[in-house]
Amino acid sequence: MTNAFTLNSSALHLTEEQFFQLCQDNREVQFERNANGDLVIMPPTGGETGYRNGRITQQLFNWIDAGGTGIAFDSSTGFILLNGANRSPDVAWIASDRWNALTPEQKQRFLPLCPDFVVELRSPSDNLETLQRKMQEYRDNGTRLGWLLDPSSKTIEIYRRDRPIEVVQNPDELLGETVLPGFSLKLDRIW
Repeated sequence: MTNAFTLNSSALHLTEEQFFQLCQDNREVQFERNANGDLVIMPPTGGETGYRNGRITQQLFNWIDAGGTGIAFDSSTGFILLNGANRSPDVAWIASDRWNALTPEQKQRFLPLCPDFVVELRSPSDNLETLQRKMQEYRDNGTRLGWLLDPSSKTIEIYRRDRPIEVVQNPDELLGETVLPGFSLKLDRIW
């Protein structure tokens, strides 16, 4: 069972502008589009998942405020990947130079790039295989580091470019490695 509903692209063909407008006109609903153009409707999360996601976002923003680099985003930010998908990871980060290369208009819309770093947090109703495919999609489109967190099993899947997926069981923390130097996600605040 998954918490998302997918509408096949054969039923609805939207341009990038039409998709953006659909999202703007329906701000209470979170939409994504996969590379095939299928519309994915994401319902709100439950309380525990929302709390956990907020704690992850908080730790990343605290790191940036303390001198970390780049720009961080919450789950409401849309990204246009190279394969044409429109995705909104639970947490995302891009390097400052990539942010600064965007025009003011691009910064106001869905960002036309793949994040350097993403986090997806599995909620109780999420299908693990669907999230794993999404993580692979991020990696295939340029994400340098990605974490798939599964609180129910306290398992982390680490996605890096040009390396096999690493699975870690119940770690105390995750390090940002060379992508987010000095960043450490404390998992006792998440589990």
